[in-house]
Amino acid sequence: MIPAMKLHTLQALVAAVEDGSLRAAARRLGVSQPALTKMIRELEQELAAPLLLRSTTGVVPTAQGKVLCERAATALRELAGATEEIAQLGGHMVGELRIGAVPLAVMLLMPEALRTFSRDFPEVHLHIREELYIEQLMNLRRGDVDIALGPIPEHLPPGEFHTETLMPVSMIVVVRRGSAFAAARSLEELRSARWVYTGVSATAGYARRLFEQHGLEPPAAGASVNSTLALLSLIGGADFVGLMPRPLTLHPAVAPFLEVPPLREGPLELTVGAITRAETALKPAVRHFLAHLHRAAYQMLRTG
Repeated sequence: MIPAMKLHTLQALVAAVEDGSLRAAARRLGVSQPALTKMIRELEQELAAPLLLRSTTGVVPTAQGKVLCERAATALRELAGATEEIAQLGGHMVGELRIGAVPLAVMLLMPEALRTFSRDFPEVHLHIREELYIEQLMNLRRGDVDIALGPIPEHLPPGEFHTETLMPVSMIVVVRRGSAFAAARSLEELRSARWVYTGVSATAGYARRLFEQHGLEPPAAGASVNSTLALLSLIGGADFVGLMPRPLTLHPAVAPFLEVPPLREGPLELTVGAITRAETALKPAVRHFLAHLHRAAYQMLRTG
């Protein structure tokens, strides 16, 4: 028989695991700590399994607790999304919209899209999380974000995602201003440099794709980063070589520290797009935000 778990007890477990503290979880849910402890014990009794390991430093989930917490978090998120969607279908545009975006999209597309969307739908709260390496789509798969913005990855699993093209972008090689590599005229001259790859490993990334596109053996990765600040720090301060979107290299906060070598090979051309999960119907807020993104992309391309 499936246990008749109550919604508030699942919320208690998720809050305790996410906060790592019964006291903090109780504060978040607006209940007393004894009341929250009782809810979690009810769950443990229903399932006949321990869900949390308690210590003087806080709580962590057991193996069983981790399984239930992950499923419960997804269920709670889906229920909240359904409630928001029902309100939006009734013409009341409220709720949350979660967006993961690469720095290029954050700097060039998001300001205009956010300006017009927030003007039209002030009751929709927007959560923006910067994602440097958009090929990692786990956040979208888990439902942690509603939209992912960035270069559309190659070989997306068929039927899993829906993509909408927004704008082209050129990824160019950049070095520290004054670097000995600033005068390089070919990628081959840069193979001996220390390269920084953007991604979760040294076996993937746009730098590797650029070299392979020109029939060259990719250089070894001197470092791999998944942060804009780390990328800029390694290129601008540690004499690494890397790839960045051309518009980003022209930004006043970045341009004084970088140079673009006059390479005879062209840049790596990518397409920036919006990616959503294909198996779920898009709630009205997502559809409206996609329209505002298209308008922002058109405006940017029009003005150059």
